[in-house]
Amino acid sequence: MPFRARPLSGILALVLLSLLAGGALMGLAFEVLGGVGGFTGFDSYIWRIARFTLLQASLSTLLSVILALPLARALHARPDFPGRSMILRLFALPLALPALVAVLGITSIYGRNGLLAAGMAYLGMHQVPDIYGLTGILLAHIFFNLPLATRLILASLDTIPEDYWKLAAQLGMSESTRFRLIEWPAILRNLPGIAGLIFMLCVTSFTVVLTLGGGPRATTLEVAIYQALHFDFDIARAVALTLLQLALTLATLAFLGLAGRPTEEGQTFRTTTRRFDDPERSTRLFGGVLIACGLLFVAAPIAGTVVSGASADFGRLLFEPVVWRAIMTSICLGAAAAFVSVLLALALVSSREHVATARGYGPARPLERVLDLGASLILVVPPIVIGAGWFILSRHYVDPFSLAPVMVVAVNAAMAVPFAFRVLRPAWDTMAARNNRLCAQLGIAGWTRFRLIDWPGLKRSLGAAFAFAMALSLGDLGTIALFGNDTVQTLPYLLLQRMGSYRTADAAGLALILGILCMGLMMLADRAQGDADAGR
Repeated sequence: MPFRARPLSGILALVLLSLLAGGALMGLAFEVLGGVGGFTGFDSYIWRIARFTLLQASLSTLLSVILALPLARALHARPDFPGRSMILRLFALPLALPALVAVLGITSIYGRNGLLAAGMAYLGMHQVPDIYGLTGILLAHIFFNLPLATRLILASLDTIPEDYWKLAAQLGMSESTRFRLIEWPAILRNLPGIAGLIFMLCVTSFTVVLTLGGGPRATTLEVAIYQALHFDFDIARAVALTLLQLALTLATLAFLGLAGRPTEEGQTFRTTTRRFDDPERSTRLFGGVLIACGLLFVAAPIAGTVVSGASADFGRLLFEPVVWRAIMTSICLGAAAAFVSVLLALALVSSREHVATARGYGPARPLERVLDLGASLILVVPPIVIGAGWFILSRHYVDPFSLAPVMVVAVNAAMAVPFAFRVLRPAWDTMAARNNRLCAQLGIAGWTRFRLIDWPGLKRSLGAAFAFAMALSLGDLGTIALFGNDTVQTLPYLLLQRMGSYRTADAAGLALILGILCMGLMMLADRAQGDADAGR
């Protein structure tokens, strides 16, 4: 295979990723240095948007972590809780769901016409819940990040050695003492990284704020960029907002680098570290109630998405040509983005392994480190920043909306590269360690080696990476929201239009279709990855 013989393909992949991000930054720099847009700096409106962005991200992070701490402790203390493994699998679903689908599920429960409002009316309570504004943003972010924080904190607790629990039981430690001396130090090691990761997700949140913000008072930098380009066509303001968003993202990533990356290493779905303490009945009951409440909070919007979507008029909806065009556009663009993403990740993985093999047992070379980290560097620039930069740059030469298919594929492919790289690297390294020497002795190389030797061992990991990348692309709204038009419409874009025109039933049906497509791909990716891991 050509890219196995030399690291040129990996360098080319890095160049393409750099051009995508660099072109966006060049577009911003052109305006700042005196382009047509006329960059005017940061006014009071921009600083107010920045303050709200930090406020909602900080509150979302704080609430998610505070609520996840007792829930993770309860799950760790009750390894025999009925359905524990299924609960942990359910807690992985929110981040797999497209944000727009989850938002509709949340409104079906907590909205003015949702289940909560109906229950309050039945009890004679006349208050109407209003989830638009800061309240709705926080609720949605907690829905996404509470399960994530719970899983990461639970993984930290699973790293505590069994001997610690045995010694605590022998010494008769109280629950507060066990938490202070045993649990808290293990949690604290990962807590800054967990909080930083959630803060990063909330700072770059676009769809949630766009749909639940409810107006200018609850707008973040990313949504303000979209509004400045799509509605006001205020290039100067868009440039200022984009620069501020980029600075905020870089600062958050710098903090994450210092705090360390959280990990789920050590966590399993079925078992946990054996504990020798015998909690009181009231403690077990309280833990069970916490787990049940956490399960209800996560499961209710997912169930609401299914129930409200199933009540849509599919007999009419599925006969609308615009719906089928949106479905086919989403599938075609998603498949193209996934294909490009897998090719780029494969080039990076194979080149990194080639350089590592060539150095032998010596220290890692700079090129190896660059190839190892290059896949994740694209995450430094948020998708909305890339889209905004290219929108501003391309308007000098072509109609930006004509670039919708190219930009959707390019941005979504780039954003999926880090995940595809993570899936492919273990499989490629295993195949290389197993086959390199024998293939060299037999003179098997290039395409013949890939087809006969590598492909049988890589196909499941390649399938998992493709399915995962395609699911990410299918659910994306950020890039298509900037470049979308009547000619190029994806399912998320059409769903947003139906929500904006208050066609709630249609939106619920489209959300169910989108959710089924994405979850089906995620299940295929998970199964393929499981088979690949078992094969190694």
